[in-house]
Amino acid sequence: MQNAAFAELGLAWSYELLDVSQAELPGALARLRQPEVAGANVTIPHKQAAMQAMDSVDADALRARAVNTIVNQGGRLTGMNTDVAAIREAAAELNVKVPGSAVVVLGAGGAARAAAVALDGAHLSFVARHPEVADLPGRVVNWVDPGWQSQVRAADLLVNATPLGRREEMPLRPNALPEHGAVLDLVYVSGGTPLVRKSRALGLRTADGWGILLAQGAASFTAWTGKPAPLAVMRETLSP
Repeated sequence: MQNAAFAELGLAWSYELLDVSQAELPGALARLRQPEVAGANVTIPHKQAAMQAMDSVDADALRARAVNTIVNQGGRLTGMNTDVAAIREAAAELNVKVPGSAVVVLGAGGAARAAAVALDGAHLSFVARHPEVADLPGRVVNWVDPGWQSQVRAADLLVNATPLGRREEMPLRPNALPEHGAVLDLVYVSGGTPLVRKSRALGLRTADGWGILLAQGAASFTAWTGKPAPLAVMRETLSP
């Protein structure tokens, strides 16, 4: 997606995948300061550790306590969280009126915190495997407590911020999905996740991780290059 965008604008840039272990992370971040490097994306499990090495961090990343985009400006690294803007955009496209809406977020990690920042003003509830250690701006319930599924039924928006659905079925009964709300699954798989397919079959408004991936990638592209992202080319390249 990014390489196609660079080529479309005639930029002799390249986007490369680096598999970095925890021990290798400090060295990898130090290399981002080199003049020929514009920046990087960061994914699980390095989003929080990378933030600690930044010279500055934008407001969304600070609130989410996670960095997914790094920009090199003359050897100084700025950390951003473009997931926040992408989730906010997806909610708007789903016609979710965020202030005062009831939102249930599955998960308690970095993606859940990004969703919380993006959906600021909503009544947030989180479903976590370890609620006793979750640090989230809303009500947190235990995954094993069956009562949260009835809460989903009345929600204006259900957000899946866990990896569930990439390979295994989401443990949600069809009658536990939002009755009149929308479903946003941050996971992206070809053909749609089981949660998205089930929700669409019930006539619910849905969005999946492909749109989030495109929107956050476009924001990263602009942060690195200072140019508007060529969305059509990026979307075509990304199409599952």
